[in-house]
Amino acid sequence: MTAVDDISDSTEVVEMDDVPSQFFVEKHSWDGLRDIIHGSRKYSGMIINKAPHDFQFVQKHDESGPHSHRLYYLGMPYGSRENSLLYSEIPKKIRKEALLVLSWKQMLDHFQATPHHGVYSREEELLRERKRLGVFGITSYDYHTQSGLFLFQASNSLFYCRDGGHNGFIQGAPMKPVEIKTQCSGIRMDPKISPGDPSFIAFINNNDLWVTNIETGEERRLTFCHKGLNNVKEDPKSAGVATFVIQEEFDRFTGYWWSPAAPEDADGGRTLQLLYEEVDESEVEIIHVSSPALEERKADVYRYPRTGNHKHTLLKLAEIQTDQHGKIISAQNKELVLPFTTLFPGVEYIARAGWTRDGKFAWAVLLDRSQQKLQLVLLPPALFIAASVDDPQWEEHVEAMPEGVQPFIVYEELTDIWINVHDIFYPFIQTTNDKITFLWVNESQTGFCHLYRITSLLQPGCQQWTREYSPADDDFKCPIEEEVTLTSGEWEVLARHGSKIWVNEETKLVYFQGTKDTPLEHHLYVVSYESPGETVRLTKPGFSHSCSVSQVCVCVCACETLLKETSDAKFTFTWFLFSSCVKQISHSVLQVAIAGAPVTVWMAYDTGYTERYMDVPENNQHGHEAGSVAPPNRLLILHGFLDENVHFFHTNFLVSQLIRAGKPYQLQIYPNERHSIRCPESGEHYEIMLLYFLQQHL
Repeated sequence: MTAVDDISDSTEVVEMDDVPSQFFVEKHSWDGLRDIIHGSRKYSGMIINKAPHDFQFVQKHDESGPHSHRLYYLGMPYGSRENSLLYSEIPKKIRKEALLVLSWKQMLDHFQATPHHGVYSREEELLRERKRLGVFGITSYDYHTQSGLFLFQASNSLFYCRDGGHNGFIQGAPMKPVEIKTQCSGIRMDPKISPGDPSFIAFINNNDLWVTNIETGEERRLTFCHKGLNNVKEDPKSAGVATFVIQEEFDRFTGYWWSPAAPEDADGGRTLQLLYEEVDESEVEIIHVSSPALEERKADVYRYPRTGNHKHTLLKLAEIQTDQHGKIISAQNKELVLPFTTLFPGVEYIARAGWTRDGKFAWAVLLDRSQQKLQLVLLPPALFIAASVDDPQWEEHVEAMPEGVQPFIVYEELTDIWINVHDIFYPFIQTTNDKITFLWVNESQTGFCHLYRITSLLQPGCQQWTREYSPADDDFKCPIEEEVTLTSGEWEVLARHGSKIWVNEETKLVYFQGTKDTPLEHHLYVVSYESPGETVRLTKPGFSHSCSVSQVCVCVCACETLLKETSDAKFTFTWFLFSSCVKQISHSVLQVAIAGAPVTVWMAYDTGYTERYMDVPENNQHGHEAGSVAPPNRLLILHGFLDENVHFFHTNFLVSQLIRAGKPYQLQIYPNERHSIRCPESGEHYEIMLLYFLQQHL
């Protein structure tokens, strides 16, 4: 190290040896740490859990009124411990230089959304784990703008209420939500409003898809995949449900999608359509997690797709015909004209799906098993027919199909690494039938996630649908007419974990969140998608912002945050990295390790994560074996005994190897916890344990 004496007049430079400096850290007793952690968690929990989220802007059309919009959101009211539906009024006139703080108002009157004694069903427990949800109460809602209908799940049931839309806005007193009655046994999950006819809602019950009319009370089961057996082995199918790997590794938590179109016939009846995923997990391994803490269940049994396991997935269409009174006349399930695996060979994951805004096409993002090939596919509803390829009436249905009906692969990404699935796809309404334009993000082109405007030509092929038909690689691939780069540079457009873009088609602007100014802050930016030029930042530097933008892009709600806390500490991969380093680096450099839910045998972890980086075991046997790490000294292992993701088997294996090798370790088990620590007392103990261990060994 070189030191210069700034005080002396001498210009002599003195060479000094590096002297390690000691940084003093006050040590605390266990009780002292507990007091510190308790106060810290109470303060941070107040900030994090009470922050509003899931914003919905609704424009007011009262010319004489003082407000331009009503803003709906989920948040924790003062004095409450659970999330509820809230709203705020946005004034028409806002001074640009002023900071406008909106007042929170409750929509629901004395409504308890958390189940009695906080006991969730098994399905809700597992979904909360996948979503990393730590808050209670209403955690999501669906909203239909035209009718003002809110739909949400609470207290082990479904509820709705109305505000805005044709009925006007509530003034003053909160309202009481209406419970949707049912004949179903078990919990109803993932409720959604039909965009084309808001009197109909859909939900999942016992791994099958149902609909109900909230006006008439009519309820109908649409799929019959699940048998309702207690034996998991004999009941491997589901409809409309995202499987474990899709939820955990690809952040998709639903398995069905309403069409926005509901065309009305001459008699006033309607046709409603739902795209849904059907999965057969017959070849997926069954896992048993036993624990006295599970009380009446004694053992948790479910399917877990360890690397090398296979599942079979396909897309189907449910079609409902109603009369002018909303009564269901018929309901049928339709399949693709040829099996999914025939049309799209090599596809392992349906990563995303939905509908174009006019309902003309269903769409899906398809990924191969190695996650190196991604296809964006358009599926016309007419491609689905009411007969399987083995049905004697198959030819009759094929002959009735309109001419030129086929899938369209409008975009494809290829890489020799892996593709990160994102949430950004904005299709514009078609102006001509032979092309489609959409906004998309791509990371594989430059290594940085950026926005593109793409136009693909929809050129029908000359396919003759026969049972023996086998498509060539380029049969459904569409030529790219134009691919325009909207953003560029060594920074990222935020496109994952629920990130959104907002498009104003009148001004030809797209709003998005990104890291253009610094990787340490998230900001809201805007750029023209018609004539892309400068990317303009709209939020204040020095903070990280979480933003929502109204439909006409006149309102921005930005939560400026300096404090960020995740719902669970992700030590799983950190442990793998540390243990791998210990093999090569001196123990004097790496002195201590903390393993939270450690993966110790990669062949026992899930397909989506493991195969993304290591391929399937049969193609990389050595890599999977070499990835099973050796433990360091001074090791603390923490694990929830009921972990449904990184099973306790991994810790059991690690501890067995430590004992055989005569190595010291500390083991902390949380008997009632899963992959994420949910109980506040367990969370507090977990943090104290970490600090106490580090304090003792560093």
